[in-house]
Amino acid sequence: MPTQGEENPIYFVEVQFQTDTEIYSRLFSEISLYLRQNKPKNSWRGVVIYPNRSLDTADIKNYSEFFISQRISRIYLNELGETASLPVGIATMKLVVDEEETAITSARQLIDRTQQEINIEAQRRQLLELIETILVYKFPTMSREEIEGMFGLSDLKQTRVYQEGKQEGKQEGKQQGAREEKFRMIPLLLRLGLSFEEAAKELGLSLEEIQQEMQKQPPSQDT
Repeated sequence: MPTQGEENPIYFVEVQFQTDTEIYSRLFSEISLYLRQNKPKNSWRGVVIYPNRSLDTADIKNYSEFFISQRISRIYLNELGETASLPVGIATMKLVVDEEETAITSARQLIDRTQQEINIEAQRRQLLELIETILVYKFPTMSREEIEGMFGLSDLKQTRVYQEGKQEGKQEGKQQGAREEKFRMIPLLLRLGLSFEEAAKELGLSLEEIQQEMQKQPPSQDT
């Protein structure tokens, strides 16, 4: 979505967690289509986010001017340095690639920063929910109650993930709950760019289970 005011650029953001040789041709096609259809007065910028540099394999020779001018920027999450020095949104994405031994500390720092820096309640809640979801993915054997204890936040109890977990907790044991967490992570991993096979490997599920779960999902409303 465009930012408010003609002086602010429109940002196009692509998150890519698997090799894609057509990512830049697709990105520029989508940007061109948006500009043609909407004719914005704003300038524009593009950002492509990778977990690491090794996945950035697409040829840029037909688009090199955009990279030289920095109209298109590439971010490699594992090269960003300390989480505390990053914007909250980027730092939250970096949490995906953090090692388990540092993820909890980073998450706690992000929670504090989200409370202090994000003044709009809906945005704050969305970030808290995303942080929790990433932690659930990274620590699939932990119950939601344990995740809640890790957060130590009253705000967490208002997030969708917590509310759904509270309801499920009355009906399921810890082992079944952990399995359900894995199924809940499938759409997130696919939106981050993982293939069905990669998502199955990350979650310890079979490819058939991934495919069956996605068949249950409602159609996407994205345009």
